[in-house]
Amino acid sequence: MSAELQLLEEWIPEQMEPGTLFVLENAGSMGDAKNPYWAVLACPSCGALGLITRAQFAGLESMICGANNCSAEYYLRDEEIEYRKPH
Repeated sequence: MSAELQLLEEWIPEQMEPGTLFVLENAGSMGDAKNPYWAVLACPSCGALGLITRAQFAGLESMICGANNCSAEYYLRDEEIEYRKPH
C-alpha cells in the first residue's frame, strides 16, 4: 500500500497534512554528522510531525510514527510513501 507524498515549499506548520514533506533550509546541519536531519514529515496515517534523517529521506531506512496513538511504519520511495508490509 502506498500514498502520495506532498511537498511544502515554505514552512507553515498549519499546512502540514498527513503525507506532507518539508525539506529543512539547513538540511544536514543538525543531528548525527553521518546521518543528519534532512526534513520534516507529517505521518501519512495520523499527521504527527517528525524529523527525518538523510537516510530516511533517501528511502534507505524506514520511519515509525512517534505519536502515542499511531504505530505506522513506512518508507519514502521516489514521490510516494510506501507502508512497510507486515511479516
